[in-house]
Amino acid sequence: MFKLVSAPIRRLLRFPLVQFAIVIFLVLVMQAADEHSVLGEIFAGLDKIVDYSVNATAAIFTVKIFTKSLLTFGFMIAYVYLACWLMLALGRIAIRRMLDIIGRENIFWLRNTIARERGIEAYRAWLPLERMRPAHIPQPIWEETYAWPKDNLPPYPPLFLRVLRGTFAYLVLFLLVIVLLQAFSPLPALDWLIALLKRVFGAG
Repeated sequence: MFKLVSAPIRRLLRFPLVQFAIVIFLVLVMQAADEHSVLGEIFAGLDKIVDYSVNATAAIFTVKIFTKSLLTFGFMIAYVYLACWLMLALGRIAIRRMLDIIGRENIFWLRNTIARERGIEAYRAWLPLERMRPAHIPQPIWEETYAWPKDNLPPYPPLFLRVLRGTFAYLVLFLLVIVLLQAFSPLPALDWLIALLKRVFGAG
């Protein structure tokens, strides 16, 4: 019932313009708050982080008035958006864990409801795999191979390894873009990256 009622709201919140407007509203609320309040302290810390980011960027390439204003606005929005995304992700994980406990212990007699809802989600996720199963392969063997192994271990690498692989892939892509910009555009992207690394390791 809660998912059914909240579906239009969740669909609306997925629009980038709505998210952007919410972030702008949060920035304005924090800026208008009293300096000694919690929101005021948060905005003061955010202002320091944004100022440091703009100064670090200015050390790499020339920053003038318009560029500085644009960078300040961009960093402010990016940091608030990142903080909101992180809080929502942590809240989603916490709610998921709480539902696990409620279903396991049958609190408020909600085990059947939660299990039925998750069973529907699991079936929808499993159905594309079942549609491509060859007729000569039995369903239990097919599921054991690709969906639910015998030892109850997930059929994908651990989280640490997945994060490591993803980070490495994005790093290679980032370096490739930097090299292409350096070679085929007037932007000295590689020189900027080298200057940034020298500044970071020099400060360390």
